[in-house]
Amino acid sequence: MVGNKARIQHGEDGSTEFKQTLELRQVGRAICGFANAQGGVVILGVDDAGGIAGIAGDPQSVEERLTSLLQNGCSAPVRASISRHPCCDKHVFWLEVPPQRGFEPLRQNGRVWVRRERSTVEPLPTELQELYNAFGYVLTEEQTISGADVSDIDLPAFQSYLTRQGFDVVTEPQPAVEDDLRNRGVLAEFDGSLHPTLYGLLAFGKHPELAPQTGNFWIECVAYAGSDQAAEVILVSEAKGRLGEQLDRALGWARGLGRFEEHGDVQRKDTLLLPLAAIREALVNAVVHRDYAITGSKILFEVFFDRVQVTSPGALPNHMTVAAVRTGGRTRTRNEQMANYMLDRHYMERRGRGWLVMRRAMQEFNGTEPEIEHDEESRFVTVSFKLTPA
Repeated sequence: MVGNKARIQHGEDGSTEFKQTLELRQVGRAICGFANAQGGVVILGVDDAGGIAGIAGDPQSVEERLTSLLQNGCSAPVRASISRHPCCDKHVFWLEVPPQRGFEPLRQNGRVWVRRERSTVEPLPTELQELYNAFGYVLTEEQTISGADVSDIDLPAFQSYLTRQGFDVVTEPQPAVEDDLRNRGVLAEFDGSLHPTLYGLLAFGKHPELAPQTGNFWIECVAYAGSDQAAEVILVSEAKGRLGEQLDRALGWARGLGRFEEHGDVQRKDTLLLPLAAIREALVNAVVHRDYAITGSKILFEVFFDRVQVTSPGALPNHMTVAAVRTGGRTRTRNEQMANYMLDRHYMERRGRGWLVMRRAMQEFNGTEPEIEHDEESRFVTVSFKLTPA
């Protein structure tokens, strides 16, 4: 116990946390944070100042509750050792939690926790991405979303999509619904049960943004009063939902920004502040080609007083070059099923023409050229449109 007392006297740090009481939610949060980081020790029955108070009650019963917490308190069982030391008529309990690596970071009560210095906190978007990378988690459109299940798929939306493609979804016999969903890549098996794939959830999910793994897969729309992000934000919106719904909501937000009025000899002509044909192509490319392995970032649709920007997480797909994009070169799709879905839904024109469509729209709008920035190191692609001629 001498070594243990020395650790208590040293105080809380990045690998030690004190809990004065047996409050299981707080203990579970600490366990989750240590397991997602480099491991650590949770000491129960010690206050924040290092005062030893102990935990009252039958020690065997307390250990059983802690064992149950380790098995069921997080999104996966946590391997940890439990020990106890008498303190008057009470006990101090030690939970030694090793680092844990699995399919994805652990969650407690549906939320990811990490250890930051002396505190257990939710990770920042950049920290979350680094955590997913540390776990070796790579999200592709075929990957299952373990935080969702079959009930999260909107079956009428799926059947409507098949009907538009010319499939008969009425005449018997019909395949079992789950078989149909699995055969078309909407569901896949993981750990003995069926879950939506990323493609399935984003194309046919009821609320794709509610699943823990897909919480940032939507478009954030922001209008600024100036020329950079330091300027005052004057309007903001969240374009969430399925892929098509995200685009519809983002474009609806753009239409609401206002119009120019031009007065001719007889009639007034209203012109939107934004070239919607160009914006639509940029947003379609963003949702179809973004790197969905970058889980902590959203697509940004930003309006400044002099330009509009659409920023998509990830580098250009499959070694595509900026020069090839500008010439309308042969497309190399990162997310093939999503691209086919958007093409079938008529959100995309023929593939490979996106940049040409944007260029034509901007020439007709104000005679300017769209611009593209490809940052391979930071992993993002930004398409910009000037709102006024140079």
